[in-house]
Amino acid sequence: MSQTLIEMKNVSFQYEYTQVLKNISFKVDEGAFLAILGPNGSGKSTLLKLLLGLLKPMTGEIQLFGQPIDAFRQREWIGYVSQKSNAFNSGFPATVEEVVKSGLTKKVGLFKRMPKDVDLKVEEALKSVGMEAFRSRNIGQLSGGQQQRVFIARALISNPKILILDEPTVGIDHENVQSFYDMLATLNEEQNKTIILVTHDVDTVSNRISHVACLNQTIHFHGYKEDFDTISQNQLDNWYGHAVRKIH
Repeated sequence: MSQTLIEMKNVSFQYEYTQVLKNISFKVDEGAFLAILGPNGSGKSTLLKLLLGLLKPMTGEIQLFGQPIDAFRQREWIGYVSQKSNAFNSGFPATVEEVVKSGLTKKVGLFKRMPKDVDLKVEEALKSVGMEAFRSRNIGQLSGGQQQRVFIARALISNPKILILDEPTVGIDHENVQSFYDMLATLNEEQNKTIILVTHDVDTVSNRISHVACLNQTIHFHGYKEDFDTISQNQLDNWYGHAVRKIH
């Protein structure tokens, strides 16, 4: 039986006088590939900040790996790649290897010596995302899609149990989006990485994803991808608040 890695119970949050999330409850089990869908302003990024401990809920409870989030200390078990990860100064003098190595600071400490096997860890992380040939390349010389893969390798180097990606295809050209999702599916299936993919684009719901959650301030749907496929177009439009296309 799969372990429940994330559980939110009746979580609500608001910024000053604006309520962003209302009574959110859902679970994420080990090995799941969950897509969180929703329009802009639906609370997706706020939900991630709550899971990462960057915000505290107004009401409700969050558990990570069976522990209350305030008591959870194994932060390296959660890898995170933000939607702005590749929005940096392209002239920054850092190689792909240096960027990936920096992902270990959360685990070993900011000014601690890197482990002896750090080079092997870098190689394995880059191989996982198909970027081992670019190890010595300056990060600014890569395409948007390649940069995103490097930042995923940076998140993977500490061997997290959960990988959270916020709008990961931003900046990736359309031709490479498919191979990008193939890479995520491989991480999920072959390395048993639990993946949470946050997007506002319904088109990303594909055969690679096991579960779907529809978020627009509250959870309108959470379940298997196959059940999501049976949702009517009218119901989906109501959840989003506007007309959307569902592409299989």
